[in-house]
Amino acid sequence: MGRGRLPGLGNINQTEYYELSDPQPDLTLTYLGTAGFVLQDEHRCMVLDPFLTRTNLVTTLCRRLRPNAELLRRYIPHADDVLVGHAHYDHVLDAPLLCQQTGARLVGSPAVMQVGRAAGLPEHQLCRTEGHEDIACGSWTVRGLPSRHGKAIFGRIPFPGDMTEPPPWPPRVHELRHGLVLNWWIDTGALRIVHIDSADFISEHLQGRRADVVCLCAVGRQYRPGYVREVVELLQPRYILPCHWDTMMTPLQDEPQVLPGVDLPGMLDEIRALGVQPLLTPLMGKQHFKRQ
Repeated sequence: MGRGRLPGLGNINQTEYYELSDPQPDLTLTYLGTAGFVLQDEHRCMVLDPFLTRTNLVTTLCRRLRPNAELLRRYIPHADDVLVGHAHYDHVLDAPLLCQQTGARLVGSPAVMQVGRAAGLPEHQLCRTEGHEDIACGSWTVRGLPSRHGKAIFGRIPFPGDMTEPPPWPPRVHELRHGLVLNWWIDTGALRIVHIDSADFISEHLQGRRADVVCLCAVGRQYRPGYVREVVELLQPRYILPCHWDTMMTPLQDEPQVLPGVDLPGMLDEIRALGVQPLLTPLMGKQHFKRQ
């Protein structure tokens, strides 16, 4: 599996293994960059917020955005469920095409469903949720936890609002409004994961949940006081995997650039100080959870 490189942090190991609490199938968690992940075992493949297209700044701001079909086929050849936490371009753009290529369900908010329709997905591949309900994904269970988007650009929420009809397709960046924001609680039977894909959350919707792993948006540490500490107190995780720390505009084959203001070493130190193990993972790096 080798080692991966992170800017300013040198090489990190990708081949550590973590024990599962129950004798269930082995699980692998792959970090796609931005807020994207692939969670899979021998029976199921679930993808969260895939964004491999990673358009550069000029394309993002000035042109219509077109998913990169070749990258999706190469890196995510199989999927059963594609979960999208909100409908901004860096979370939703690649999801409909991935569902078309693999036959997966698109799971998300009403706004995410409008994006799926705009891209031509049939209704039987759309699974709408407004949160607070369990969704069966094979033997796994998913629940959307209503959240809110962080004020991540000069103290403001980028491209706020909802979408009540399909947007133009292919879209421009401003045509994809975030809509309802959902965090995801995923129970595989052996591992419980909470995915927080934006720079804020609603505490009461995390209360009473427990997670073995939290995939945590690194940008939130800049904007919400006590962001990491409160997540640890509410969810009591064993591991935190920082995500959404890269600029999402460098190609996958290039060394990623950290978003301005994101202090990854400081975040890792804070996670350790709270008694939790950080799992810093390079783009396309893997974390392995093995049966006992």
